[in-house]
Amino acid sequence: MNYARKEISEATEKNMDTMFFSVVSDSAAKKEEIMFKSFSMELGGRTLRVDVGRVAAQANGAALMYYGDTCVLSTATASEKPREGIDFFPLSVEFEEKMYSVGKIPGGFNKREGKASENSVLTARVIDRPMRPLFPKDYRNDVTLNNMVMSVDPQCRPELVAMLGSAIATSISDIPFCGPCATTQLGMVDGEFIVNPSQEQWDNGDLQLTVASTSEKVIMIEAGANEIPENKMIEAIYMCHEINQEIIAFINRMVEEVGKPKHEYESCAIPEELFAAMREIASPEEMEKAVFTDEKQVREENIRVIREKMEEAFSENEEWLALIPEALYQYQKKTVRKMILKDHKRPDGRKIDQIRPLAAEVDIVPRVHGSAMFTRGQTQICTITTLGPLSEAQKVDGLDENITEKRYMHHYNFPSYSVGETKPSRGPGRREIGHGALAEKALVPVLPSEEEFPYAIRTVSETFESNGSTSQASICASTMSLMAAGVPIKKQVAGISCGLVTGETDDDYIVLTDIQGLEDFFGDMDFKVAGTHDGITAIQMDIKIHGLTRPIVEEAIARTKIAREYIINEVLTPAIAEPRPEVGKFAPKISQMTIDPAKIGDVVGQRGKTINTIIEQTGVKIDITDDGFVSICGTDAEKMAEAMHMIKVITTDFEEGMVFTGKVISIKEFGAFIEFAPGKEGMVHISKICKERIQHVEDVLTLGDKVTVVCLGKDKMGRISFSIKDVKPDAVAI
Repeated sequence: MNYARKEISEATEKNMDTMFFSVVSDSAAKKEEIMFKSFSMELGGRTLRVDVGRVAAQANGAALMYYGDTCVLSTATASEKPREGIDFFPLSVEFEEKMYSVGKIPGGFNKREGKASENSVLTARVIDRPMRPLFPKDYRNDVTLNNMVMSVDPQCRPELVAMLGSAIATSISDIPFCGPCATTQLGMVDGEFIVNPSQEQWDNGDLQLTVASTSEKVIMIEAGANEIPENKMIEAIYMCHEINQEIIAFINRMVEEVGKPKHEYESCAIPEELFAAMREIASPEEMEKAVFTDEKQVREENIRVIREKMEEAFSENEEWLALIPEALYQYQKKTVRKMILKDHKRPDGRKIDQIRPLAAEVDIVPRVHGSAMFTRGQTQICTITTLGPLSEAQKVDGLDENITEKRYMHHYNFPSYSVGETKPSRGPGRREIGHGALAEKALVPVLPSEEEFPYAIRTVSETFESNGSTSQASICASTMSLMAAGVPIKKQVAGISCGLVTGETDDDYIVLTDIQGLEDFFGDMDFKVAGTHDGITAIQMDIKIHGLTRPIVEEAIARTKIAREYIINEVLTPAIAEPRPEVGKFAPKISQMTIDPAKIGDVVGQRGKTINTIIEQTGVKIDITDDGFVSICGTDAEKMAEAMHMIKVITTDFEEGMVFTGKVISIKEFGAFIEFAPGKEGMVHISKICKERIQHVEDVLTLGDKVTVVCLGKDKMGRISFSIKDVKPDAVAI
């Protein structure tokens, strides 16, 4: 089939008029017309264009997005029927980084895109979090939101385009959705906010803020910041919210013109009759007593007893029996929410703004470079710090012009035993990757520069026990672990999470400080904020409702500031007040020197022979930059000094009067050759070995002897000559 596009004027595109393809069938020579529409708006000083109906016609909704020269195809598809036997909404979000989008061929043997990168996973999570709550709660059809990056303009980040594309594709589709929603990113350079910044501005600025909104409320916040004050952060959030309203109006126009009617679906809501029967078996007072405990295991045992009573009562009703797990979950949820909202009672008996019992200690693991454990109630995290040379920094190859390096790596692990469950470990999932990235984002602003501390740094947070907000506990543990390892961080960072329970109206709500697992499961919000005494370094806000009012956002940020300052003052500082002045006994030490860049080839040698010899003889690691900056990493100070001396000798221009120490590596009739460093040698004539005359070099020297020589300058042939007999008694070798 041949496609011939009719001519489209620029005026037509700007006015968003209908466009057509003329479709010609080779076999039947029959023409038919397929309609598509193009919409555009100005956003952040650039044109955002959306083509609808041009591609992917069999998806429930599709939008071909253009922002600058960035192009992303966003699609939304749903299954015809709900998935049987599940009690959750099966939403999948993908962000596919195609390497052709930046003119690269994938590395490795396979030469095609493989496992999703960390950036892909994190982007998919940021798309998922604001959109998931906007689907009907009783919807069980599989839904996939796919975003394929086809072209990347460094001035227009594809992540943002995918966020908008997913919202648009879903809004114009026939999939039930309580949108539209919109997303804006904000950077800050030299104190000025930048809407939808370029990749360079995003990477190097003081703020990386992503805010999603509906037409009324904020529904998602993700931020990394260089100690931004709370009032400045709130200003930035609501600046994004205002821009989102313009985007939502733009999406609404598209929905009016090309949106499909939402399809009917089979509701999976729990029958009210079942709830009534459950209340007869376990009264609300009995359920309240079951969940009102600060011991997770005790609460689970209480619920197990109630579940068994219900299973026995409904044993002959197979339909209700299958619904008991979800119905019991909702019964607990209603009970907990009523206790908190109406009675101001929390399941563990705490006050609304009270933090669980805290504990902190360092050096709990021997021989590692740094370790610390932080405990908050039944949440317990141990973080291990490992230091290495800069050459061990992580290389990140993604949708960027160059392969970049990440000097600080934070990894988070969540084993099943931490919640009393058993399942095999299959490596980190999206949640683990997301939590690790959040902690990493929180700590990067306080790390020393490479010049101040020339190490690659890896922290690993191991979850020993979990009952809510392990990601924020890992930030606290990591702060102490870094300090224990001798990393001179600028300030201590702490993290805390606030929750929310809402009523029927916008002003009927309770904000909870330091939520535990039950309050997270049954509440409406998980608002995580990390920072120092002076400002915020990271935010991650998830909700299960259709948005937050500004008073809720402001109160949550204020609560987290009070809580994190308390943690820093009362818990972290008593455990370890400041970074240790030196790295630990088992951590590698790094010595540095600068050489003439023209001498780098001498140090490396032919095919790396010289530098590899130094490494083999001393056991150190050596990194040399193009500008002649040399880092020597090792655990043995003497061997490090030996390696540094070798490099110093190799890069020294021999001049008359200089004194060196070397080893005899070759003996000839006319003299001996002395090696001063790998690949660096010179000759001592037989007449310059002893003050008295000798017949044979072997009478004085043997292979392997260490000798001290002085440079005599160049001989008649331009070669450097050395002497042993002319070395002065008080001479000091280089």
